[in-house]
Amino acid sequence: MLVIPGMLCDASLWSGTALPEDREVRHLSLTEPDIGRLAGAALSSVSGPFVLAGLSLGAIVGFEVLRRAPERVAGLCVMSTNAGAPRTEQYAAWRALDGLIAAGRFDDAVERTLPGMFHTPHPPAGWAARYRRMARAVGPDAARAQLAAQATRTDALDALRTARCPATVLYGTRDALCPPGFHRSIAGALPGARLREVPGAGHLLPWEGPDAVSAALRDLLAEADRNRPVTGPAAARSRARPH
Repeated sequence: MLVIPGMLCDASLWSGTALPEDREVRHLSLTEPDIGRLAGAALSSVSGPFVLAGLSLGAIVGFEVLRRAPERVAGLCVMSTNAGAPRTEQYAAWRALDGLIAAGRFDDAVERTLPGMFHTPHPPAGWAARYRRMARAVGPDAARAQLAAQATRTDALDALRTARCPATVLYGTRDALCPPGFHRSIAGALPGARLREVPGAGHLLPWEGPDAVSAALRDLLAEADRNRPVTGPAAARSRARPH
């Protein structure tokens, strides 16, 4: 299983989520300034088929992975995200954040992003402090690479329509950055996708809805296991049985 965090997030994003203990879980860091290069890094970080879970920018990387190598993706869970191309106001916001970071005002840039991370623009002090710590661990260089990568996004809906793996689309009903309509569009494009909501939660679902995220991942992994092709002696016995 490969898990990919969002912008200004690292592996600690998943610290409250019950990731599976019975299989290998790998974390991808977002340090390349291009979605295509991030997708390439994801594909080269694991061998063979894998289940991918991504939040926000991490899910967008997952869309490009699916576009490039659908046969490698055994299951897909995307949350708090958008499969559309960037909007004009997003380009402007990213340029403004990059300008702050380039001017040595990284903490100010982090503060600008904080109101959109939770179900309220004024989250509890503990959550805000936790987010600041995570963002500072990511650091200004990776943050600028992530902003550059955001600007290379393209509309992914056509690629999603070609998917043939189990898929789950998860969203918080109070996500100000990626509202429910974004996720309905994604689920409508992914054949057979399960659309699951987390009432009252905002953008950082693994923190605000860890039980819901854990359950979604557990169910997706079980479905991916059921869809796994049978090989070796078991496959030979199946072929040998009369039908």
